[in-house]
Amino acid sequence: MNGPPREPHYITRVGALRMQDELVELRTKQRPKIVRDVADAAAQGDRSENAEYIYGKKKLREIDRRIHYLTKRLETATVVGPADRDGTANDRVFFGATVAVEDEDGKEITYRIVGADEIDLAQKHISYRSPLGLALLKRKVGDTVVFRRPSGEAELTILSIRYE
Repeated sequence: MNGPPREPHYITRVGALRMQDELVELRTKQRPKIVRDVADAAAQGDRSENAEYIYGKKKLREIDRRIHYLTKRLETATVVGPADRDGTANDRVFFGATVAVEDEDGKEITYRIVGADEIDLAQKHISYRSPLGLALLKRKVGDTVVFRRPSGEAELTILSIRYE
């Protein structure tokens, strides 16, 4: 049994590069340093009461888990850039768009529509699967969208769309 087909896992080019950079950092710098630290701690004798050894082994498992996760995510990801939209005009919101909106109070906010691995609420990078991301997709400048948030419905007007 193969199970149900997996949903596509989209990522922007910038997000894929960021994940690749993290993978290189883990493999070439962090992991070798921790391996050396564990070897040094093991050389000190009794490992059962050696805090540095125990901590180092735990840290090594965390790094190996992260390396495995990043490797799998990059292997299954579909990297999407503006040129991958089959000639679709840049006047609509699609994956990878940076969208400036105005709320009911006249406050302007800019969001970037990204994949699950790139969500960063502090930078206003939101998932294309989030309620707001779904509300914005395929809309164009001047459109007003309504989406539900915990405090009630919100109405936003799209001011601009750009692709980087």
